[in-house]
Amino acid sequence: MAGTMILRSAIQPEWIDYNGHLRDAYYVVVLSSAIDALMERVGLDEAYRARTRNTLYSLEMHMHWLEEVKAADTLEIDAVVLGTDHKRLHIGCDVRVTRQPKPVATAEFMLLHVHQGEPPGATPFPTEVQAAIEQLRVTADGSAWPGPRSRELALKKR
Repeated sequence: MAGTMILRSAIQPEWIDYNGHLRDAYYVVVLSSAIDALMERVGLDEAYRARTRNTLYSLEMHMHWLEEVKAADTLEIDAVVLGTDHKRLHIGCDVRVTRQPKPVATAEFMLLHVHQGEPPGATPFPTEVQAAIEQLRVTADGSAWPGPRSRELALKKR
């Protein structure tokens, strides 16, 4: 994938199961941290959230486990914008270990930009955030990401 490496994480001992492999849930923990890192990269950082009360909510996630991850591994998460509109992001992530180049897992996310007011509701991205998001896009239609897709996750025109 021609994505951007957004997070590197060591494996914690408590993340390992009785088979000596990374527990399923901890892939999601690391990927959640990767989405936080992505938010920082595009300007949806802590200062932005405090100033605007806007943030990203995860709407949907598809996960595929491809290879084993062991206690001695270090995880690296690459991310690419597969699609975007004025308030949503479709993100593809490759989970890699430093000992091999091919992904050990992939994940897709559908994220929504939300104002956390009363009541909370979807809100458009500011222009500067939309421009930063476009910097992480590989192709216009996301076709460059080879991640397996069990069923379609895509932005639908409304």
